[in-house]
Amino acid sequence: MENNVITSILLFAPLAGAILLLFIPKKNENLIKYFGLLVSLVTFVVSLVIYYSFDPAYRGFQFVHQMKWIQALNITYYLGIDGLSVLLILLTTFITPLTLISSWSGITKKVKEFTFFMLILEVGMLGVFLSLDIFLFYIFWEAMLIPMYFIIGIWGGPRRIYASVKFFIFTMAGSLIMLVAMIWLAIYASEQLGGFTTNLLELYKVGPNVPHNIQGWMFLAFTLSFAIKVPLFPLHTWLPDAHVEAPTAGSVILAGVLLKMGTYGLIRFCLPLFPQSSIQFAPYISILAIIGIIYGALVAMVQSDMKKLVAYSSVAHLGFVVLGIFSFTEEAMQGAIIQMVNHGLSTGALFLLVGVIYERTHTREISDYGGIAKIVPVYATALLFTSLSSIGLPGLNGFVGEFLILIGTFKSSVLNNWWFAVVATSGVIFAAVYLLWMYQRVCFGQVVHRKLDKLQDMNTRELITVIPIFIFIVWIGIYPSTFLGLSESFTKSIIQYLMTF
Repeated sequence: MENNVITSILLFAPLAGAILLLFIPKKNENLIKYFGLLVSLVTFVVSLVIYYSFDPAYRGFQFVHQMKWIQALNITYYLGIDGLSVLLILLTTFITPLTLISSWSGITKKVKEFTFFMLILEVGMLGVFLSLDIFLFYIFWEAMLIPMYFIIGIWGGPRRIYASVKFFIFTMAGSLIMLVAMIWLAIYASEQLGGFTTNLLELYKVGPNVPHNIQGWMFLAFTLSFAIKVPLFPLHTWLPDAHVEAPTAGSVILAGVLLKMGTYGLIRFCLPLFPQSSIQFAPYISILAIIGIIYGALVAMVQSDMKKLVAYSSVAHLGFVVLGIFSFTEEAMQGAIIQMVNHGLSTGALFLLVGVIYERTHTREISDYGGIAKIVPVYATALLFTSLSSIGLPGLNGFVGEFLILIGTFKSSVLNNWWFAVVATSGVIFAAVYLLWMYQRVCFGQVVHRKLDKLQDMNTRELITVIPIFIFIVWIGIYPSTFLGLSESFTKSIIQYLMTF
């Protein structure tokens, strides 16, 4: 098999599986579940083949697959992987089968449709990380909204319609503004290159030469779309609603992968296409990131719903990632990239564990719990371990990313103010407050409600969903160079490029 075809195999394996799934009768629910899981595992295996063949020292794109598509507009089907996208592709293919396992007993209606939408969602997510043509990227960016809209809208909570429509409108509005900027950039490139093109690598050559006032507007249009997806304060209001109403699988995918598309877009598009504007707006975006870190943590502290608390923690944690991106140092950029993965693992596991207890009690209110550590010790241990990971305990994954981001921010010549790092550090302290306080109220103290005495501890299927995540939480915490090494050459090249402006 030629290397260049493997990216298309990775992309279309879940799509082929979703199409084949349509031919399985609805009544065979177990067959549908096993088939969906098998397809997602095959996709994961293909991503592992890419990982083992990936050359971390090479600075360009690998496994490139390019074909002519819309010849009249010079639009190509163009896929490739580099040190930035390889980690996020692995995260996507790793998380998807775990979410399907987690929903085994939680999703009881329209199982075929749910599995279909989950596989289509995986296609959209992989397409975003693989695309090297901005038109192709935009198609996957928009297509991914549709399955997520249905997953929240059909299998969500009581306010699922409101949450799914709000999610759709927020993301769609930002996307349309980005589309205008994409067309504007491509037309400008046609004047410079002698022909219309949507090839991202060609646009990299043109973007820095765009007149500064025009480049600023293009940068803001792209950044707005990505900031909504992150979500960056004050564009975050759709996230708690979407998380609370989404089924467990939807929340895990939303936190684990979808939010990373925003930070991925900032690194892949905004920085290399508009370097001067990126440097100019870096302090302002960093201020919004720090507000998000503190605001997200403070609002998380006062939540009575476990799921909403974890949702607001995402606003805080993704604030760290955005701060790392706009610090323009190698340490902070490496920290931001690894923190995307860390957040996907830790917050994904938190949502899985909230889903485990919700399936048993049908309540997420913290006040409805208390003293369950004596009744379900395995669950209580898993929740503590995940909470410590999310806080950033040394030896676990969260510490590596936050430590690198804070060092890089402190050294940043673009931000040029150590107060950015000092104020951001308070977010780590606040994270310990809201997560440990939640844990204490849920797991310790007196068992207030006698119905909790009959709680069942985690079963084998539920342990299968979290143990693989725990392995990576420890692995990244103890030996992060396995993962940092994949993105190191990419990080060096983009920081060196940006520092020439």
